[in-house]
Amino acid sequence: MNTDERLCSIALTLCPGIGPIGARRLVEAAGSAADVFRLRAELSERFPGIPRVSSVAAALDHPSAFRRAEQELEWAVKNRVDCLTLADERYPSRLRDCEDAPVVLFFKGNADLNRLRVVSLVGTRRATDYGKRFCADFLRDLSGLCSDVLVVSGLAYGIDVHAHRAALANGLSTVGILAHGLDRIYPSAHRKTAVDMLAEGGLLTEFLTDTEPDRYNFVSRNRIVAGMSDAVIVVESAVKGGSLITADLAEGYHRDCFAVPGRATDEYSAGCNRLIRDNKAALINDASDFVQAMNWGRSEKKRGTAAVQRNLFSELTEEEARVVRILGRGDLHINTLIVEADIPINRMSVLLFELEMKGVVKAMVGGVYHLLA
Repeated sequence: MNTDERLCSIALTLCPGIGPIGARRLVEAAGSAADVFRLRAELSERFPGIPRVSSVAAALDHPSAFRRAEQELEWAVKNRVDCLTLADERYPSRLRDCEDAPVVLFFKGNADLNRLRVVSLVGTRRATDYGKRFCADFLRDLSGLCSDVLVVSGLAYGIDVHAHRAALANGLSTVGILAHGLDRIYPSAHRKTAVDMLAEGGLLTEFLTDTEPDRYNFVSRNRIVAGMSDAVIVVESAVKGGSLITADLAEGYHRDCFAVPGRATDEYSAGCNRLIRDNKAALINDASDFVQAMNWGRSEKKRGTAAVQRNLFSELTEEEARVVRILGRGDLHINTLIVEADIPINRMSVLLFELEMKGVVKAMVGGVYHLLA
């Protein structure tokens, strides 16, 4: 059995009937994609909690999966495309904590997908001058307030491509999440922007080559846009649209969600206004509002942990002490803590609650935590 984790991860996505959540659960249960295939005859005995385990075992014997996976990996290597498995440290750690995270991603570019601060801008494909101007002004001002931000969007018409272009114009790294393989650019009109992004960001997808940009793939793509970010900003949207799906996904992943308000009579502000009305998104007018809400504008000058009594660390677990050391630099959002401490969100929530009970940290507005003196 081939033990190349990249090859086995690709093959796992090609086994019929498993799906992203099923594949993720199998990898977690077995320990790796390679072990899923190695243990496929023993799955029923070893992992009785996995549903439809007999049909899963049959799917893993699908004869064409490894042949197709080998072709894909060869193409990736030839075209200098990175194949990121769940075990790869370059895999977006925020996304890894999502239940339906892809077991493998394909990436071309130079961006750090685990940048300290990641924001997604999404919106209608029929962007108005109002939405385009917001993207330009917002990212110009954001670059001055937080130059280390990674900007994520979907390279689609409208708000997406204007967000990418505004990021590039202001020296911000930007990544496009694709609804197809890296053997094409869709829409083709955005090819130049995509090429520019390879030098100042990159292109990321879960889809193999020869995958058509079908409608369902865009919905699947949206979960990556939401899952790999600290926050999602809906710039413009009608009452129905893919960006509203992204906003719902962000809420499910416990990400912060913001919306840009518009006039009550504007068709492509109706969705944003509804998100704000229903308390599904916070209202922002500009980059300053966003930075303040995320608590990203505070100085990151090291404060040290001298204010915390040294004997306190003897009362903390190893994980708690790690969180305290990180917070010693300044107030941080929970998503940033998750990335820096490399602790899953469910575990981090428990740790922060315990530290609050011990009087070590204080929860602030917007999911930010403050280290008490």
